[in-house]
Amino acid sequence: MLEIELDGKKVEVPAGSMIMHAAEKAGQTIPHFCYHKKLSIAANCRMCLVEVEKAPKPMPACATPVTQGMVVRTRSEKAIKAQQSVMEFLLINHPLDCPICDQGGECQLQDLAVGYGAGQSRYQEEKRVVAHKEAGPLISMEEMSRCIHCTRCVRFGQEIAGQMELGMSHRGEHAEIETFVGQTVDSELSGNMIDICPVGALTSKPFRYQARTWELSRRKSISPHDSTGANLIVQVKNHRVLRVVPLENEAVNECWIADRDRFSYEALNGDERLTQPMLKQGGQWRTVDWQTALEYVANGLQQIKADHGAAAIGAVASPHCTLEELHLAGALLRGLGSHSIDTRLRAADYRHAAPAGVARWLGLPIAELSTLERVLVIGSNLRKDHPLLAQRIRQAQRRGAQVSALVSEAPDWALPLAHTLVAEAGRWPLELAGIAAAVAQAQGIASPVPSPEPVSERACAIAASLLGGERKALLLGNAAAHHEQASSLLALAQWIAERTGARWGTLSEAANTVGAQLVQALPGAGGLNATQILSGAAKAVLLLNAEVGLDTAVCGKGLAQAQMVVSLSPFKANLEHCDVLLPIAPFTETSGSFVNAEGRLQSFHAVVRPLGEARPAWKVLRVLGQMLGLPGFDADSSQAVLAQALPGVASGQCVPAERLDNRSQATIDLTVGSATPCVASIYQLDALVRRAPSLQQTADARAARTAAHAHQTGDRA
Repeated sequence: MLEIELDGKKVEVPAGSMIMHAAEKAGQTIPHFCYHKKLSIAANCRMCLVEVEKAPKPMPACATPVTQGMVVRTRSEKAIKAQQSVMEFLLINHPLDCPICDQGGECQLQDLAVGYGAGQSRYQEEKRVVAHKEAGPLISMEEMSRCIHCTRCVRFGQEIAGQMELGMSHRGEHAEIETFVGQTVDSELSGNMIDICPVGALTSKPFRYQARTWELSRRKSISPHDSTGANLIVQVKNHRVLRVVPLENEAVNECWIADRDRFSYEALNGDERLTQPMLKQGGQWRTVDWQTALEYVANGLQQIKADHGAAAIGAVASPHCTLEELHLAGALLRGLGSHSIDTRLRAADYRHAAPAGVARWLGLPIAELSTLERVLVIGSNLRKDHPLLAQRIRQAQRRGAQVSALVSEAPDWALPLAHTLVAEAGRWPLELAGIAAAVAQAQGIASPVPSPEPVSERACAIAASLLGGERKALLLGNAAAHHEQASSLLALAQWIAERTGARWGTLSEAANTVGAQLVQALPGAGGLNATQILSGAAKAVLLLNAEVGLDTAVCGKGLAQAQMVVSLSPFKANLEHCDVLLPIAPFTETSGSFVNAEGRLQSFHAVVRPLGEARPAWKVLRVLGQMLGLPGFDADSSQAVLAQALPGVASGQCVPAERLDNRSQATIDLTVGSATPCVASIYQLDALVRRAPSLQQTADARAARTAAHAHQTGDRA
């Protein structure tokens, strides 16, 4: 540690730190634009000039290393004068359009200009004008004349997103930040460029001109999409969600969120929202009140139970539902005497489940992904399935980690891969067995299962990589979890991890995949799984926030054999299958909890009131349970339901270790399969992203629609 004097105070910082780091530790603010704690140092703006004793001129705090005994003054006359001079230069070409700028009220340049700007400019020349750029449906580059060339957006693309989509062209006063050449910004993390832009050059296209920042209420929430559990600030005006930005949490999402976390709010105000209960009578939908709808459902469940037995009742619930909703749905089914509830909507191998009340999980804390030295990812489009987890692994690779992949197509994860083993999905168990055999051969032990094929060079290379390093992990992605031999893949990954000293786990697909397992939203003894329920084995089916054919691996034609199908959804979904539509609240209109991939419980509150007659799903299920005369449906708040579902775990804590277990006793089967795992593309994952117009205009969404059309028509050219 080195000790320096900063504005008369002694500060200790590690060797190699910059003056800016010392100021942060001391709680001293130094004005800056180009510096960002998560990005490399560029020293572009020079706004952070400070006086260093014995230095002939002011020095940039962000790029000046500390030395033992250094004396720094950030508030001296020399430092203030230098900072004011830099501000004068920055404002030479900056347009005077603060009243119409979306960044107004939260603009770093605006704030610092108050403290360091002059009352009037000495420059009378015309300001430069930069032509606007088209960057795609998410980011507006209409006012690039405001850009001060801090290059935060450029460095973000290179270092965090992993691909350089913006860059600086030309020099001097002709310099511009632009895409090359004429391309759009297509990164799944691109919206973070809006947050880190210190001026109004990059703004949110969907939010453009919707509200002023001081008109918005700010409320905390949790992302309902993938299993990261990103922390959000939801900004509201007149009971409408108008913007979503990240809430910093170093242990989970740092200061970033994915674009689907940021822009999916558009669906909340869309035309497809279901705002009143509806019944289908004579093939026509008509609006009814809640009492009529719930009585219809309760009477129907009781009648079907009397005629066909409780086993004829089943529920298919989305793993994006809250912990409270899933707990009550399971309690409702079990109260009726049925054990047929499932959240594994895209699964093909139902032997993959953990013991009752125990969950498959990531296998390590999310924050530790950034520190790994060896990683093997099995069956995942990592970058699109889990953008924020991919970003963590990208940082590990930048520090020297070797990342390997077993996938069906050459991956584009925006990071260099040490080894890639490309094989058809049906051969993944065989290829993973080859890696296990290579590990066994290197250690002189028996392989877990004889491989019918010679071990390939790439399998040997991956095995050698896993045998090196100290911090390492084997991670199974969405395609591996939905694989027809998912249990074999997990068993092989476990064997390899145990022999190489690695951790192993699953990159859970949805916001509450782990939580669904903890509250046993899975079939019990004799219960039907999701495929059986949707294939006609149940006479009464409850669809909780699940859209048949979009969230499920089967199309649901078998639902025509059911006597009653009830959809609980925020949207007008499942119209062709259902008899009853019950409008439930999305995550912004209800309180609840999610358990993310690392087992961290995170609770949130409603940020706006429910739209129309929509009601929180946990309240709907509670009333339905009371109407059926079932015990345990008397909770008066979601917190009370949570206390029943997961007692003793507070928000922000991880569930007990004994309830997180990836160990598998499955028999390894190397039979080559033919089925392709059912995996949702990045903007088809759940009902919200599917209905967000801006997300559906992105390159990823267009590519997914093209691929789906080719699959349906049989044209794979």
